[in-house]
Amino acid sequence: MDTVPLWAQFAVLAFLILASAFFAMAETALMAANRFRLRHQAKRGSRRAIATLWLLERTEQLLSLVLLANTLINAMAIALATAIAITQFGLEQHVILLSTVIVVFILIVLAEISPKIVGARYADQIVLPASFVLRPLLSVSKPLLWFVHLFVNTLLRLFRIKPTGQIHEGKLSPDELRSVLLENGSFIPKKHKSILLNLFDLDTISVEDIMTPRAHIEALDLAMPVDDIKSQLTTCFHNKLPVCDGEINRIVGILHVRKAIALLNEQDELTVEHFRKLLSEPFFIPQDTPAFAALQNFQENKERLAIVVDEYGEVQGLVTLDDIIEEMIGEFTTSTPSAARADSFGWDEHGECLLEGSTALRDINKRLGLNFPLDGPKTLNGMLLEVLQEIPDAPISVKVGSCIVEVVQAQDQAIKVVKLRRPEPRQAE
Repeated sequence: MDTVPLWAQFAVLAFLILASAFFAMAETALMAANRFRLRHQAKRGSRRAIATLWLLERTEQLLSLVLLANTLINAMAIALATAIAITQFGLEQHVILLSTVIVVFILIVLAEISPKIVGARYADQIVLPASFVLRPLLSVSKPLLWFVHLFVNTLLRLFRIKPTGQIHEGKLSPDELRSVLLENGSFIPKKHKSILLNLFDLDTISVEDIMTPRAHIEALDLAMPVDDIKSQLTTCFHNKLPVCDGEINRIVGILHVRKAIALLNEQDELTVEHFRKLLSEPFFIPQDTPAFAALQNFQENKERLAIVVDEYGEVQGLVTLDDIIEEMIGEFTTSTPSAARADSFGWDEHGECLLEGSTALRDINKRLGLNFPLDGPKTLNGMLLEVLQEIPDAPISVKVGSCIVEVVQAQDQAIKVVKLRRPEPRQAE
């Protein structure tokens, strides 16, 4: 050591500290890198991204290389610092101890903590250039790593741990994907993010949640006089109508209104049979079918409208392809005047909202930010009847969750009008 200039010894020591910092920073960056972004860049032909993914596919070898290099470099740095201290201050116990403590402190601060913080914070910027250094090092050090792994694998077998086998990246569940989208979707337009989140929800809701209830179905009854059928067709707001024979549970087909209107212009006297010939086969679907499964059924059967039935075959409602699409992207069409009014409710300046008893609880939760239970009745009327266990005489108030619900009008064995009062902020939470 006496023949080597002091400045050269310090230069080598500084190089060892920087090398240790590089491996520590590269290790953290590789583990924290966004693999989805790396795969995207690799598909676009990025050589750095391809090299990085190649390394990440060999996690065991990569970690072994980094740990081996860090251990050797740190040991060399401590040994060199001790040698410098002995040369300059003599072979004293306190000199060796003090030099070791100083170098260890420098390694902890400059070669471990600081570079790892930088590697975690700027992982995507660091990992690509670092991979060009680590990949050839990994290839060159294969014999050494193989020798070290002989002992490592033996030790693992003693603890009955399988030493070989590729480490597979765990698959994400739908809930985990949803969390990833919520936490890391800052670069996605708000509307796009909303559509993706709603798409995940299609498996958690059934057609019963989004259907038009039986009482609100506009159906064409072939038992009516022909003049009444004509009148209904000329004032119809829909493109297709379910057609029944006598009552709603006897659905005989689906009528395309445009074809029926063309039939009305003919000079011949019309009969029910003329309309019956225009009917297409009805498509039935169980009420507990998930919305996403219903969407697939529509696609496979080339249908746009389905009659929702319960376990006894009784008609419960009607669901269309538009209903499912609106669950994903929001309401975008208005086929009836009532549909235009359905989307207009909200809290007034007094913190109150007046609603029809038939309003769906899911719509109320979405638009008013409430948390009414959805695992039971689907409408305000149904929820209140379940809570009260009787048809109330208005006015009467009841507290559901954190919201005060007042029955304003009850008529014909049903609650017609309801007033909601906005919960206090702490109660809403």
